[in-house]
Amino acid sequence: MDPRDEEIARLRAENAELRALVETLQKRIEELERQIGSGGPPPFVKANKPPRETKERKKRNLHFCRRRDPSPTDIAIHVPETCPDCGHRLSGGWEHRRRQVIEIEPSPVKITDHVVIARHCGVCGKRVIAPVDLSDLVVGKHRVGVTLMSWIAYLHIVARIPLRTIKRLLKLMFGLDLGLGELSEVLHTIANHGTGAYEQLRNEIRGSPVVNGDETGWREDGQNGYLWLGATPKVRVFLYDKSRAGAVAEEFLGENKDRVLVSDFYGGYNGVLGPKQRCWVHLLRDLHKKLRVPFPDDIALGQWIDAVKALYEEALAYQRQCLEGKALNIGLYDRKRKRREFEQRLLALAQPYAAKDSTAPQKILAQRMVNFVEELFTFVQYPEVPSHNNDAERAIRPAVIGRKISGGTRSQKGTKTKTVLMSLFATWQLQGLNPVQNCCNLLLEPQQ
Repeated sequence: MDPRDEEIARLRAENAELRALVETLQKRIEELERQIGSGGPPPFVKANKPPRETKERKKRNLHFCRRRDPSPTDIAIHVPETCPDCGHRLSGGWEHRRRQVIEIEPSPVKITDHVVIARHCGVCGKRVIAPVDLSDLVVGKHRVGVTLMSWIAYLHIVARIPLRTIKRLLKLMFGLDLGLGELSEVLHTIANHGTGAYEQLRNEIRGSPVVNGDETGWREDGQNGYLWLGATPKVRVFLYDKSRAGAVAEEFLGENKDRVLVSDFYGGYNGVLGPKQRCWVHLLRDLHKKLRVPFPDDIALGQWIDAVKALYEEALAYQRQCLEGKALNIGLYDRKRKRREFEQRLLALAQPYAAKDSTAPQKILAQRMVNFVEELFTFVQYPEVPSHNNDAERAIRPAVIGRKISGGTRSQKGTKTKTVLMSLFATWQLQGLNPVQNCCNLLLEPQQ
C-alpha cells in the first residue's frame, strides 16, 4: 500500500475521532446551559468589568529633548583650545549643543546687625541718635524678616509641613536655628495682621449670590470640634466651632435671603436663609453604593436608578443650554416651570417607594428625594448655580489632610491663627496670586 494512502487513512480516522469529541462536548455545554437557566456563566464566576474608555493620547511636541529654561542665571562656555590628536591651536568655532544643569547652592542665612550710634552735640549738649526705620523689613519686635515669615507660613499652611520639620529644614538649608515658640509666634503675628482681610472675606461670603458650604471634624487641645467652610469661585473662608448645630451655619453664612447655598444633605443647613441646592453627586454616589452594589441582580432596582440618573442628566443638559446661550428666549418664568416639571417627575419616581410601610430597598433614598425635592433642581431655575458641592469638598480636603498630619491645634489662639491663615492662603491661590508675596504685602501694610 502506498505510504501516502496510509497517512491519509490515519488522518481521516483521527479527524473522525475529533469530530465525535467535539459533538460530545457541545452536548455537554448545552446540558450545562440548561441547568444554569440563563445561558450565561455559572453564578460563582465573577463578571468581567466593562472595558475602560480610552482617551485620545495628548499630542507631543515635534521634539523629545529636555525642556530648557529660557532665562538662565549663568552661562558656562566650553571651548577646545588645541586639537587632541596633533596639538594644533584652534580658533573660531560654532555652537555644537547645549545642556542645562539646575542646582540649588547652599547659602548661609543673611543676618544683619543694625547698630545704632549715638553722638553728643558739643554745642547744645544734646544726645543725637541716628533715625532707624525697619518697617519695610520686619514687623514689630520680631527679628525674622517679612519674607522669611511669609515662607514659614506658606510651608506650614499650604505645604502642610509641621513646625518641627520647618525648624530642621531651615537649619539644614540655611544654618538658621529658630525655636518652635518663635515659629509659632511668627504664625500668630501674620494672623493678627490678616484679621481685617479675613473679616472682608467673610463679608464677601455672606454677600455672594452663590456659596458652597461644607464642614469636617477638627480637634482643639484634644477636644472634638468642627471646621466649617464657605466657598465661592474666588473666596475660601474657614471657621472653627465646637458645635455642628445649624445655628453655627446660620451665623457663619449670615442672613441673605437672595443667596443660593449649595451643600450636602446635612440638616444643619436647613435653617440658613435663601434657596438651597443639594448635592447630586452625594445622591448618585449613595444610589450606587447603597443600592446598585448590594443588589446587582435586581433588574427593576437597576432600571429605577438609571431613570433617576437619566432625569438628572436631562436637567444638566437644560442647564448647559441656558448657560451657552442657545436658547435666549428662556426666561425666569420658563426656567421655573421647567424646574417644577423636573420636580414632579422625580416625585413620580420616588413616591411609590417612600411610603412608611414600603419594603423596597430604595425606601430610604426615595424618602430623601421626596423630602428634598424642592432643593434638588434649583440649578435649573438658576443656571449659574452648580448641581454639586465638589468645590467645597475639594477646598476642605487640604484641611482634612493637615488634621491627619498634625492631629489638630492645641489652643484657641492656635485654632484662630490656623483658620485665618488657611482662609487667606487658599483665597490667594484660588485667585492666581503669589501667596508669599501677598503675605509680605499684608505684613507691610500699616495696622488700622
